[in-house]
Amino acid sequence: MSAASTELMVADFDSGHKPNNLGGEFGCWIKDPGDPMQGCIESFDRGANGNALRIIYSVDSDKPAFGGLWMRLQNLDAAKFDTLALRVKGDAGMGYTKVFKVELKDAMDVGSHYYVRGITDQWQDITIPLKDFEGMANPRKLKELVLVIEDTTATAKRGVIYLDDVRFTKTGS
Repeated sequence: MSAASTELMVADFDSGHKPNNLGGEFGCWIKDPGDPMQGCIESFDRGANGNALRIIYSVDSDKPAFGGLWMRLQNLDAAKFDTLALRVKGDAGMGYTKVFKVELKDAMDVGSHYYVRGITDQWQDITIPLKDFEGMANPRKLKELVLVIEDTTATAKRGVIYLDDVRFTKTGS
């Protein structure tokens, strides 16, 4: 297989504007927009190697709180890939959670999820075998990828996470 067929870039954020590389919209969301203690804002962050996405969040509420980033996948057929990969880091100055959930949803709104753990303040590549998602959505028609920061699992209820190079890959393992 050629490199082009073993990887599909979903979002590298290098353009510094929406949509993602597949033509899909993305943005932040929160459970309760009426709760002033919950929030999520996305913006682009210029780095040495292009842009990344900055996600500023708060799930620091007395009420149930969660939020994060949604990203349309345009009914992507990801059946030839076996891994979801992304680059991520936390903001050392602002604080960050070391845990967040990644969800994949298909065209029928069937969802699956995986908890990413061990986030640090240094860029790292996270690779998640699609077989490790619980309740696997139909990989032939993926509608949405969602990053979820939950008040019940977040190691910091407020902070900043940086996200880059979201992609599906074929590792062959």
